[in-house]
Amino acid sequence: MTRLALIAHDEKKADLIDFVREHETRLGECSLVGTGTTGKRITEETSLTVERMASGPLGGDMMIGAEVAKEALDGVIFLRDPLRAQPHEPDITALLRICDVHDTPLATNLASAAYLIEGV
Repeated sequence: MTRLALIAHDEKKADLIDFVREHETRLGECSLVGTGTTGKRITEETSLTVERMASGPLGGDMMIGAEVAKEALDGVIFLRDPLRAQPHEPDITALLRICDVHDTPLATNLASAAYLIEGV
């Protein structure tokens, strides 16, 4: 089964929820992992189940990075806010690096996220 990680900066969480709703059928065929708050919101606002890691500020993004390093993820969707990211939010740099090292697709916007879920 395809295993995907879902992460979003605070200002992008609503966009990710809308994306998940739009693609709920396809994502329902996947095993989903998320950071704490993002995973909680997806679980509460859709019919999908998300395995929740710690919240981003508590290392959830690093936990997802560890899953990439173990080659336990088929892709990552990290909707980041390039203009207003807050200091407490996860930094994409380390996650981007580990995805590149392990040749794991990483989508950072809605267009690339749509391509990612269609491709896996």
